[in-house]
Amino acid sequence: MLIRTFPFALLVFLYIFLTTASAGEVRIAVAANFTSTLNEISIQFERESRHTTLISYGSSGKFYAQIKHGAPFDVFLSADATRPQLLEKEGLAVPGSRFTYAVGRLTLWSPDPHMLKDDGPTVLANGRFEHLAIANPKTAPYGTAAKHVLEQLGLWNHLKDRIVQGENIGQTFQFVFSHNAQLGFVALAQVLDPKINGAGSRWNVPEHLHEPLVQHAILLTNGQHNAAAMAFLDFVKGPTGRAIIERFGYGLE
Repeated sequence: MLIRTFPFALLVFLYIFLTTASAGEVRIAVAANFTSTLNEISIQFERESRHTTLISYGSSGKFYAQIKHGAPFDVFLSADATRPQLLEKEGLAVPGSRFTYAVGRLTLWSPDPHMLKDDGPTVLANGRFEHLAIANPKTAPYGTAAKHVLEQLGLWNHLKDRIVQGENIGQTFQFVFSHNAQLGFVALAQVLDPKINGAGSRWNVPEHLHEPLVQHAILLTNGQHNAAAMAFLDFVKGPTGRAIIERFGYGLE
């Protein structure tokens, strides 16, 4: 009886080949407020699935425009519900794939631990600062929410000349973090990021002062036959993804 043994190197090659053959790639467009959260989700997803994630961060409004013009994303994680709904109606997303992946929280934050030791409305009304940062209300849902808060407080006209606008909430956070603005309306998740770990001072905005920041994810038509894209969305909805999302200060539905 002749017994053949495969060289160890050949066995390793076959294992890598078979593993790689079953792995895929998913291209994700995601709202900038979700940057740190998705980074952690992506690490866990890649570790468990062996799929690869290619992530682009930016404003939801700009991603919506890019997708309409043919940008090759498989999945869209928006900072609102409106734009995924529009993509579904316009035939650019898979019907029935849309779901709420997070409910955002808005906070007024300063790296100065003393800036917001009083309540936020008092600090804003006193105006003892040079610049206030918000995201662009036309393209970024967190910017829209920040504008609504200032309007509800009767402070929009009083402060609009001091406002600096970020293209998205990520840039807005950088304006404040770099001290180009003394304070700004950012996502609570950005302040709870382990790199910041809640440092500075903040006023968590009461949710009745703006429309809920309900954030929808959707499978785009470009990714409808992509197993990695569908696996990624399942992971976000699963227990590991939800636990990470909640840890970063988001609400869940």
